[in-house]
Amino acid sequence: MTHTSKPGTGQPDDSKPLPPDDLAPRLYEVFAVLGPLYRRVSRKVELNEPIEGLSIGVRAVLDLLRAQGPLTVPQMGRAQALSRQFVQRMVNEAAAHGLVEAVANPAHQRSSLIRLTDDGRTAIDAVITRESALLKRVGGDLTGADVERCVRVLTRMLEVFEDVDVN
Repeated sequence: MTHTSKPGTGQPDDSKPLPPDDLAPRLYEVFAVLGPLYRRVSRKVELNEPIEGLSIGVRAVLDLLRAQGPLTVPQMGRAQALSRQFVQRMVNEAAAHGLVEAVANPAHQRSSLIRLTDDGRTAIDAVITRESALLKRVGGDLTGADVERCVRVLTRMLEVFEDVDVN
């Protein structure tokens, strides 16, 4: 790899953007960590499903509604890069457990808004509280700037794949 060096140090200059030929292999390193991380987190949610009664899909729907407020099924699908059909099944499952409800959508008569019920908010708040306790164990020397950079990198990577049709 041909990294630019800091003058007089011979050390890589991490403040300069990497050329595309150097950036691509580094981004593969992100994928190499992200895939196993996602699968482990998903498995942890699945293992706790008997406790909270939430599948990974229902948890994702509740979390999105908690963060963004009432949404239509197509809006949730786009936001999560999931098929509308899958999101609809998760919404149906959540509704069957009294966690979400459909309400009239003033912007579109045929596409209801889905919103959390009080039970849904209680359920997702409990999940977030439990998961936050786990995330506090990450610790180490991570800074706010480290997290901002991580989110920036992942967001830029996500933008490259925005055109992927999930339906």
